[in-house]
Amino acid sequence: MGKRLIQLISEDDSLELTAALERQGHPQIGQDAGVIAGLSPVGVKLSRSLPPSARVNVIIDFSLPEGTLEIAEVCQERGIPLVVGTTGLDSAQSQRLEMVSSRIPLLISPNMSRAVNLLMKLVGQAAAALGPTCDIAIVERHHRTKKDAPSGTALRLADYASRARKPLPASAQGTGSAERAGCAIDIHALRLGDSAGEHIVIFGMYGEVIELSHRAFNRDGFARGALDAAKFLAGKPARLYSMEDVLA
Repeated sequence: MGKRLIQLISEDDSLELTAALERQGHPQIGQDAGVIAGLSPVGVKLSRSLPPSARVNVIIDFSLPEGTLEIAEVCQERGIPLVVGTTGLDSAQSQRLEMVSSRIPLLISPNMSRAVNLLMKLVGQAAAALGPTCDIAIVERHHRTKKDAPSGTALRLADYASRARKPLPASAQGTGSAERAGCAIDIHALRLGDSAGEHIVIFGMYGEVIELSHRAFNRDGFARGALDAAKFLAGKPARLYSMEDVLA
């Protein structure tokens, strides 16, 4: 993701790369970020921490939860808006980030793709229309080295569906109906080869099925969405934002 972001930034006249960060001990620390991304030198070296002289309007983070919290503290200290695409955050880590949003503009999304965020809206609409008697399952597939399972996107899709469902009226709750009204949404996570990402939401009813799906063939959708989010967030007041705000 970092390499692709650097490549896309170089193609956009409205954007300028001013810093590129990596974990401690990364073998390419000190090398030119453009060269690392397969471009001509851009004059920005890969570094462990944000240089004090770096002119930064917004930071994009795709790392691990621990790294996200670390860069969030730096952004809070320096008043820099932050776009977070990291997944696998637990509830305590999410709460810490939400506290940071009281000081800086912060946008968090488990998936930066515009298409995936539209899918989330469609899933909510379908779940609301079909009601609690409809069975819902989510199948997601990613590359074998992805750390979290199920994916953050699958969990967010399940959240959209569960919040949109309307409970059965009391008069309709016969044997088994109460259980169905509060039924869980099944999520199946597959880790195979170098799959870029696929999510399928299945709505099962008697005699028919609806499937809503998204397939990523490379990382461009996520990277372009993150850059759109960065453009949106720069200059905004401090609070917690989402991709819904970008799409509005």
